Amino acid sequence: MFLRWFISIFLNAIALIAVAQLFADFQLEGFGTALIASLTLSILNIIVKPILIILTLPITFVTFGLFLFVINAITLMITQVLMGDAFIINGFGIALIASIIISILNLLLNQLIKDTIRR
Repeated sequence: MFLRWFISIFLNAIALIAVAQLFADFQLEGFGTALIASLTLSILNIIVKPILIILTLPITFVTFGLFLFVINAITLMITQVLMGDAFIINGFGIALIASIIISILNLLLNQLIKDTIRR
């Protein structure tokens, strides 16, 4: 259980670094910062995200779940506020695009790891 969570945090840090390489408005100081941001984001996803999902359930239902990307962007922005100057996102639009890319990268990386473990 702990190993799976640690791998998830590591893969999320890789996704954060990849997004930071794509956008100048998404900045991380280094891999250590990405790991701390990933850990913070993971904790926020456990505590804050379920509350946001319940509060926005009607709009999430109407948008067929696409509003979950907005919730992911909100948790990403909260992470940025908690991290200070080591992690900077310039605007909600970048956070929204980054949340979509991070979700896709996490899906692909997790699938790659699962396939590798099965072999």
